[in-house]
Order: sequence, then structure tokens, then C-alpha cells
Amino acid sequence: MPLLKYEQIAESLRHRISEGEFGPGDLLPSSRDLCEQWSVSRATAIRAMEVLRADGVAVPHQGRGFAVTDAPVARPAGGRGPGTSRVQGAPYRRLGVPDLLVPPSHVAEALGLAAGRQALHRARLVLTEEGQPRSHVVAWFPPEVAELCPRLHENGPIAEGTTSYVRRSTGRLSVRGSDTTTVRLATRAEAELLQVKRPCAVVVVLHTAYDEAGEPLVCEEGVTAEGLWELVDNYAMNQRG
Repeated sequence: MPLLKYEQIAESLRHRISEGEFGPGDLLPSSRDLCEQWSVSRATAIRAMEVLRADGVAVPHQGRGFAVTDAPVARPAGGRGPGTSRVQGAPYRRLGVPDLLVPPSHVAEALGLAAGRQALHRARLVLTEEGQPRSHVVAWFPPEVAELCPRLHENGPIAEGTTSYVRRSTGRLSVRGSDTTTVRLATRAEAELLQVKRPCAVVVVLHTAYDEAGEPLVCEEGVTAEGLWELVDNYAMNQRG
């Protein structure tokens, strides 16, 4: 399905950011410039910038327009439904270096990988506002995705966000997500990363994103210590009983 004009503008700006044309803190083209370059209305140009703001790529500055965000943010695993965005994320720290590894059996099953086959492993530690560990998240990308996305193999942040980068690099759009939530005791390694004492309960969210053909694009496993995980569900109720 072709992108709408404002989506095309947002994708173009994401690409220019990822290529280094605009760095952290740099001002992006004004709405007037975008109107002239793309022959669109001001409302369309503003909508494109709002898409970048919602994705955590750009931030507004009063009287100056939009600038590339200084500090990339990330979200814990899961919860990627409509109405969510990276703006709802938090600061994070990359752990180790991305590498091709054999994933745990439950992740391999989610990705549809044969036993012993490798996937690209990327780990991060999502932090609280105070800078303390909140959630340990490991993302696993199937080899066919990793092959087409060289920046996933790099240790630095991807300013446009991995979801947008994967979509742009592979042409595959995430259209469905599946989250499985379980509770167990933290392992020794998890307790050390999350800076909690054992025994400690942790909430584990296994998130898998699928493309339009039903093929997995990524599987993320997030581990959050007790007291830092919360699920709030707001919904309409039938008042007529």
C-alpha cells in the first residue's frame, strides 16, 4: 500500500537523519521549506513532523521548529499497539555488541528458526527517570532481516528507530504483534543487571512482530523486576448490563 504524502515526507526525513545529514540537536527543515520542496499544504508538512515527534525522532522548539532528538529513547518489550509511540519510552543503555547467536528455544520457535540456526542479538537496559535499571530487553532479528539491515549490526543508536529502519531497509511493515506475559524468579545474571536482591520476582514479556505475510520481523524478550512493571487497561463498558 503506497504511503500518504505526509508519510513520504516523514520517511524521507528519517532517511536523511539516518544518513547523518541531520545530527542530534540539528534543526530539521521548516514547514515552509517542506511545503515548497514537496508541493504540499502546511497542514501536511506539520503532520509529517508530528509523526517524527510521536516516534521520538524529533522534538519541537518554540519559535524554531523541530530538531533531531538529543537522547534516543527505547521502550520495554511489548505494548506496541495503535496509539503507542517511542515518546512513551525512556533512556536506555546498549549492552554489549550486536552479534549472531543461537537464540533460546522459545525465541527460535517464535521466529520460526530451525534448531541451531543463528539470529542477530541486540540487548539494551531501559532505565527509569532516575537512571536506575528498569527492564532488560533482548531483541532477536531473523537472519533474513539482519542481512538486509547492516545498521542493526552496529552498536550505536538508530535515530529513526529500529522499526522504521527495518521497514525502510526491507520493505516489510509490522502489522501484527503478539505479547506473552509470564512471571517467574530472576536468574542471578538478571538480578545483577536489574540491581535487585534474589529471590525476586520478574515479569517477562515476549513480544513478536509480524509482517503482512505473517512472517516474524523481530522477537523481543523484556525482563522487569517486581515493583517496576504495571499494566493499565482503560476500556468502555456496557452500561446496559
